[in-house]
Amino acid sequence: MSRIDYCNSALAGLPQSTTAPLQRVQNAAARLVFQLGPKEHVTPSLLQLHWLPVRWRVQFKICCLMHRINRGNSPEYLKNIARSVAASRRRPGLRSALSTDYVLPRLWTKFGERAFSHAGPSAWNALPEDIRATSDSTVFRNQLKTHYFSLAFNAC
Repeated sequence: MSRIDYCNSALAGLPQSTTAPLQRVQNAAARLVFQLGPKEHVTPSLLQLHWLPVRWRVQFKICCLMHRINRGNSPEYLKNIARSVAASRRRPGLRSALSTDYVLPRLWTKFGERAFSHAGPSAWNALPEDIRATSDSTVFRNQLKTHYFSLAFNAC
């Protein structure tokens, strides 16, 4: 699983056809753990192992990076990439200045949505406010995984 997670935030915004090989590797790992045959469904195994599908693992990693940025525990270059709405000079008196949202940069191409400057704030802004407000990293990761787990497997 560490091989699947390595640098997977670079996979943000890719089409499912590109991430499908990684999902097949994860499915093969679950089949190996439970000694399933090739025709057996792997979803119950993923549920039992509590593994997020690859697409959701990417979002999880991006949101964990954004949490570090939001709490001030990230390198300076990451802080400069993502700007909060509250730090914007144009909105000092507005209600949006009190939110934990981040500014989405203006894009001219679809390719730009894959950049962390867009993918990070976009994933962060999509989270429920109660998860974003969590200050403890361990609690945040637990709540985030539970949130993504319900999104990933309730849709099935």
